[in-house]
This record gives sequence, C-alpha cells and structure tokens, in this order.
Amino acid sequence: MRYLLLLCGDDTADEAAGPEMARRCHEWGAELARRGIRQTGTGLRPPSEAKTLRVRDGDVLLTDGPFAETKEQIGGYVILECQDRETAVEAASRHPWAEAGTLELREIAEGPPTPS
Repeated sequence: MRYLLLLCGDDTADEAAGPEMARRCHEWGAELARRGIRQTGTGLRPPSEAKTLRVRDGDVLLTDGPFAETKEQIGGYVILECQDRETAVEAASRHPWAEAGTLELREIAEGPPTPS
C-alpha cells in the first residue's frame, strides 16, 4: 500500500526547524529508502509562491497564494510504500518534522478514480 505523508507547519515550526532538523530529516529519508519504504519526497517552495487554479465555465481562474487560508500550510511530502497502515504510522512517527509541525498520513487510492 502506498501512503502520502504531508509535512505541515506554520511560521513557528519553520523557525524551530533549522539546519539540525534538516539533517535529521535527510537521515530519516535515507534510512527509509534503504528499507524500501520511502519512494520519493521533497520540500516545497513557500506558500507565498503558490498559485491556486480553478476552472469555472471554461475559464481558468488563477490566484496568487495557497488555496487554504490557514496558519498551517503544506511544506513537503513523502510517498511511502508499506505493507500496512501500522508500518506507515511507525515510519511516519519517527519523522523529525513531527517535533516541530504536523504530519498527515493518507493512503493513496489505487487504480482509476471511481464515480461517486
């Protein structure tokens, strides 16, 4: 099963992170890659550089900034391949970012989308 791990935080989490947190995050990623769990992932550019795109009645509406108007924003992501949810939770819980921000773990739906 594949899981999407979203790394979220606000300005205070970014300030608390620093270079030591970045080093620990890289070590976490390297360990999980060796175990065959981490498939890919990276940090994202700041929310101030985001663009929100909508199509309404055939018109493309492009807005500066992130979609969500909240204090916390998505700062990065990781794709995990795990045997089960318990393994994914265990792996995610050891990500250093959990000490400064918030992690959201979601199973990735397999196959084509199904109608509602």
